[in-house]
Amino acid sequence: MEGHPYPDIRRVTVDQSTLWLAAGWRDFKANPVVSLVYGLLFTIGGYALVLGLGQMGMQSLILPLVGGFMLVAPILAVGLYEASRRREANETVRVGICISAFRRNPIQLASYGLTLLILYLTWLMLALLIFAVFYNERPPALDSFLIEVLVAPQAPLFLIVGTAVGGVLAWVAFSISVVALPMMLDRDVSAIYAMAASVEATRKNTKVMIGWAAMIALITLVGMATFFVGLAIALPLVGHASWHAYRAMIGSRP
Repeated sequence: MEGHPYPDIRRVTVDQSTLWLAAGWRDFKANPVVSLVYGLLFTIGGYALVLGLGQMGMQSLILPLVGGFMLVAPILAVGLYEASRRREANETVRVGICISAFRRNPIQLASYGLTLLILYLTWLMLALLIFAVFYNERPPALDSFLIEVLVAPQAPLFLIVGTAVGGVLAWVAFSISVVALPMMLDRDVSAIYAMAASVEATRKNTKVMIGWAAMIALITLVGMATFFVGLAIALPLVGHASWHAYRAMIGSRP
């Protein structure tokens, strides 16, 4: 496994983010079956989450669970990174191969996944605490949940606090993810090394990475706003584009 020092980290420019999306879209079109299988799994998972929580009367968990999805999304997109990696290397791209991408670095990918899970659970606990502070009554019914919560007098402050806390955790997750997962597929590195390199890449390209994170969040939110249908395209696009962002900042192995 690789150790320090970090690999050469390139500086990137704001306009390159559109190139990453364009390259991601080419990967999507070149491997539509793999991309749509992953995308539909995200869509179905979104529906199952909302409907399941509604049936259990746990509507107050819907917003934090769905909102926290972006904290764990990077590990769920490993197969999409693998599809882009294989296409770049002129290797066969199939659903089964991409789903089994974890085999390339299983222990380190699992360790990284555990880190994201801890962040996700931290967000969930904080979100529930924030909700309890602002809304101490029984959660409203699913069909009126958003309306009743968002029209309450305390809604503006609730949204400000929740967004601030979620934003901090989302930035932490993004900083340790932006090149870490593609790197663990591309190189024989540890999770700690990959996360440290990812943080360094984010630090070296802070302004560009803020814009890239905002773009990812916007694309994901648009997908969610279409009742999760748009996630079938949005998340595979972001997953493929993330591989090209990694390549732009880290490059190929020497």
